[in-house]
Amino acid sequence: MSLSVLLRIALWILLLGGGLVAGRALDARWFGELWFSPVWHAFSLALGMLLLWLVFRVSRNTGRTLARKGREGKLPRLETNRLVTDGIYDCMRHPMHFGLLFLPLALALMVGSPGFVFIIAPLEMLLMVFMVVTLEEAEVTRKFGQAYEAYRRRVPAFSLKPRCLRMLFRSSDVNHV
Repeated sequence: MSLSVLLRIALWILLLGGGLVAGRALDARWFGELWFSPVWHAFSLALGMLLLWLVFRVSRNTGRTLARKGREGKLPRLETNRLVTDGIYDCMRHPMHFGLLFLPLALALMVGSPGFVFIIAPLEMLLMVFMVVTLEEAEVTRKFGQAYEAYRRRVPAFSLKPRCLRMLFRSSDVNHV
């Protein structure tokens, strides 16, 4: 794996772990009653597990597409050397990141931390969007040059169009991608 990929994984671990700690600190100060509510925990656990399942489904679907179409020759895991612009990538430039944006919220819901759910996770999600539209975009532009610039002018970074969301969450069978 490249240094860039390792740094991203480390940042994810830091954000998720830090979110748990900071969320619990906020819970102790502001959300005490909700933290001890079994109804809240049952609801948030179920919602968190559903959201986590959706995050993993998006990651699996988009990861398989990138592995099949974005790699030529021998490359380290999680690396690409071909620009993918069809399928879900015709709807949005960063479908995997779109799905992963919801990972902090899924984790926060599963642990039932109101401070993490309502304050920390949304801030982490905003930070991730910022990192995608700055750091990731710059890296991909360096890698693919003018081809990526043309693609960027044509396709949004993220999309909430129903057609795009259906593509994002459907089965990742070869016939569907």
